[in-house]
Amino acid sequence: PLHTSALPTISRPLTAIMKLLIAALLTSAASAFAPPSSSVAYRQSTVLEVPIAKSNTLNYNVASRNNYRPLFMGWGPDPIWSAGAVESNIQACPSGLCVSLKLNVDDGTEFMYPGQYVQVKPSGDTDVNPVFLAIASAPTGTPPKPTPPGKKKAKEEADAAAGPEPSTPEPATWEFLIKKTDNNDWITNIKPGQTVDVSQVMGGGFPIQDNLDGFKYDFPTQNVLLFATGSGIAPIRSAIESKQLNISPAGSGGRSCTLYYGVKTPDDMPYVSKFAQWEELGVQVVPVISQPDLPCESGAVWKGRTGYVQNALEEDGVPIPRNSGALLCGVKGMCESVKASLLESGVFEGRILFNF
Repeated sequence: PLHTSALPTISRPLTAIMKLLIAALLTSAASAFAPPSSSVAYRQSTVLEVPIAKSNTLNYNVASRNNYRPLFMGWGPDPIWSAGAVESNIQACPSGLCVSLKLNVDDGTEFMYPGQYVQVKPSGDTDVNPVFLAIASAPTGTPPKPTPPGKKKAKEEADAAAGPEPSTPEPATWEFLIKKTDNNDWITNIKPGQTVDVSQVMGGGFPIQDNLDGFKYDFPTQNVLLFATGSGIAPIRSAIESKQLNISPAGSGGRSCTLYYGVKTPDDMPYVSKFAQWEELGVQVVPVISQPDLPCESGAVWKGRTGYVQNALEEDGVPIPRNSGALLCGVKGMCESVKASLLESGVFEGRILFNF
């Protein structure tokens, strides 16, 4: 056996040799588990194809494309385009920062959940990148009834065996709230009667049924908090008007609801005319202005809440966090701060919902 007194004289060369051996072994092991560059293929779309192993061992020597399956990355599957006709396009707020667009589509049955979105591009134009727009109006399709606990798997298997149910297309009018940017004037300035290409409805929207109405938690959802900034109010409006939140005025037996909505100035705030309607539905609307001292062309002088949405939440707190759920849409900083505050207060993470 090696005496411990000899360790100081040989530890350095041993350590160096061991490091080289370990590095070589790790490199060899990594190359054994990494697929060759030819086994991962990209298309022009956002679809990434990954190989399926033929056995429990890691086998990447796949010769046929039949052994690939699509893994949708980013914004979902390739769009399937259909025509949409512009019904109206009006200024959505006094500053002109946003427009409110109404679009007539041939089939609105796919739009079943608040927070779902579509891609839109100029009709027949392949040079302009499509825009991704959350639908701001209430869903025009009927979602399937929720499956009772314990029967979900059996229903999924039965549905898979039966195949998709045929549906009859139903024309619909969808509304969108679009913030003006340097490269989207083709849609913010579009005229009534013009047509655009519209994709199929994408995304699952806010998972309200599963997380607010389901049986995942011991505490039922009695309070709904809504958070939005800027044009992020679009899918939140859809949720409010969808009736899927089960909210109602105080004393009516439904859930309570508070909306925190932040913009820079009063002139940048869309849907002000709808606030009274939302209040009648049971939503307490809390507008928050981040720069109240900026002059408004409308002459408006702000006397309400100031700062940021997350500040308003910190000031008010969450009265019944274990019985609360939340929907968020807006700038990243707001969403991250609000989520952190909700978690700290005791709201279940699964009840903090995003539409993307």
